[in-house]
Amino acid sequence: METITLGQLLEAVQGTLLGEFDDRSTPISRVDTDSRSICPGSLFIPLAGERFDGHAYLNAALESGAAGCLTSQERDRYLPGKFYVKVDDTLKALRDLAAWYKGRFNIPFIAVTGSVGKTTAKDMLAAVLGVKYKVLKTEGNFNNAVGLPLTLLHLSGEDQAAVIEMGMDGPGQIDYLADIVKPDVGIITNIGDAHIERLGSRENIFKAKCELIPHIKQGGLLVLNGDDSLLTALRGHTPVPAVFCGQTEGCDYRAQPTGGDGLSHIHCRLTTPNMDQEVKIPALGDHMIYPALIAAAVGERFGLTADEIELGLGQFVPTRMRMNVLRRGEGITILDDTYNANPQSMRAAISVLADSQGSFKAAILGDMLELGPFAPALHSGVGECLGNLGIDCLLAVGKLAEHIAQGAQDSGVPQVLHCQSREEAKVLLPQIIRPDSTILLKGSRGMKLEELTASLLELTREV
Repeated sequence: METITLGQLLEAVQGTLLGEFDDRSTPISRVDTDSRSICPGSLFIPLAGERFDGHAYLNAALESGAAGCLTSQERDRYLPGKFYVKVDDTLKALRDLAAWYKGRFNIPFIAVTGSVGKTTAKDMLAAVLGVKYKVLKTEGNFNNAVGLPLTLLHLSGEDQAAVIEMGMDGPGQIDYLADIVKPDVGIITNIGDAHIERLGSRENIFKAKCELIPHIKQGGLLVLNGDDSLLTALRGHTPVPAVFCGQTEGCDYRAQPTGGDGLSHIHCRLTTPNMDQEVKIPALGDHMIYPALIAAAVGERFGLTADEIELGLGQFVPTRMRMNVLRRGEGITILDDTYNANPQSMRAAISVLADSQGSFKAAILGDMLELGPFAPALHSGVGECLGNLGIDCLLAVGKLAEHIAQGAQDSGVPQVLHCQSREEAKVLLPQIIRPDSTILLKGSRGMKLEELTASLLELTREV
């Protein structure tokens, strides 16, 4: 973060000083919402949640070195030498501060949303743009009403572009986030079933994702999945030019998978307005052509050559727990894709497993959450996918995963195990470990299946 002053903070959040401190030249070099990560000179913003209120840790943050704080509450006493800025709502003030601070940077902002693959698209896009530019990108799960403003507040004078991920689980949220960013380029990766419990239908999910579009700057660009029937309906109906990425005829950016080693990368041929060449993507699964196409489209938008785009794709590194390939002894490969799951991403991961080189292919799959009344059928469909693609073994974890197990049994998976919890699953792990095998782990974030990945690492020998 570039240093700002207390006076600038007051202007950005329309706040009022409390107490006796009134040095408006006081520097602020960082913003924190967690009192445990305070650094000297930082601004502490206490946020209220369902189970906590950050105001309870306000004194602790100031005593740990924060220069001052925002607060929506008057205080009985004020620590000397610390500033207190009163605002009506600290979350709104965080948003306002981020929007004001972003306005200091005349660089392109790229916003990425979608039901599946937005994090991968963000990472691949940052890798490609990073060949030519210094890029700030969203880290981890900082894609919500708190994380996105904090990401923008990490901008520095060295940054030449920013790739910002936007998540949602209900209507109005993308509108809220996009209004902060006001991107030069907007990207919607696809429309799937994630969060259908709250939104009720794919059509409603489509409408929620499209909240991004009105916020794209005039003269900007919209990048859409050209193989998604809902998104292709936008053709000719967007306020800024749109390009479409996919395998079907009529896409502006097209790709065709051409092979790979089944171990660490795929090959595909990218055909764009400015390139037509074979590229190597260090990731598994034919679905990886979509983030590659998105990265190519945005790369060309900002002047990258075909060779630079190819170089950037080769430098892509997936976020942790996003189809990380872990090699173990005796020919065992672990595919750690435990960060999150929905029906579309489950099927894509199972396809990667099916194409892997192991002679024994096992899946450890957990519940997919937030699917509401659609959950039983959607879980059963995942189980059927296992059988249709020839997977040898399933360990299903969780209450909803019982439907995956039933679908797997009905579709002919030879070995099907089911348990209710991670602890029960740990006991069953030795039954699915064998030489020359590939083991996939995937489930919703709330299932925390990365604990099973850790157990598998303990049970198998490092190469």
